[in-house]
Amino acid sequence: MLPLWTAALATAAHGAPIPAEAPDGGWQAYKRGDYAAAFERYEALARKGDRLAQFNLAMLLLRGEGNAVDVDAGVVWLTKAANAGMAQAQYNLGLLAESGIGMERSLTSATAWWQKAAEQGHTEAQVQLATQYFLGRGAPKDWKLAAKWYEAAAENGDVGAQYIIASFYEHGDGVPQDLRRALDWYVQAAKQGDVGAAVQAKDVARRLVAAGNSPR
Repeated sequence: MLPLWTAALATAAHGAPIPAEAPDGGWQAYKRGDYAAAFERYEALARKGDRLAQFNLAMLLLRGEGNAVDVDAGVVWLTKAANAGMAQAQYNLGLLAESGIGMERSLTSATAWWQKAAEQGHTEAQVQLATQYFLGRGAPKDWKLAAKWYEAAAENGDVGAQYIIASFYEHGDGVPQDLRRALDWYVQAAKQGDVGAAVQAKDVARRLVAAGNSPR
């Protein structure tokens, strides 16, 4: 069994290195499993200020690929990429802050990093940020802001967010009650295979008909 911190780190180090739009040598090496060569290439590019290389180097350090696991160095490079405006790095820093890995645990810091990523359209960060406001965790409890960010994630196709914002519209939580919009979001989630959303969609449609309103 993995030590608890190792398991948490694997979760926080979200995803593998990201390929560059143009060949950079590092990604080609990573794809063929030559992590040492990928590490060397990403480190060279990262030191030149390439934020994608900084992120990828951080992932290698956090995952122990091409070198031993080095959480402190991974956080340093991840922070550089995040400060350079890379949404995926900001999202990952939020995960590390939430878990207290490589830094002092701070839900407030997690919220701040997720806010930055969410504002750039990062779907997972939008869900995390919405949940912070929904629970009042690392941010004041605010159902209106929770609804705003769940709906943003729903618009980006997140099925869980689609179900949640549908429920918000169904019950008037953080948004004006609107059964038609609730139905629309339940239908969107149902189309992605959410069985519960399909059940709710039928119930909301029946309620609209009973109230003399067309569900469409």
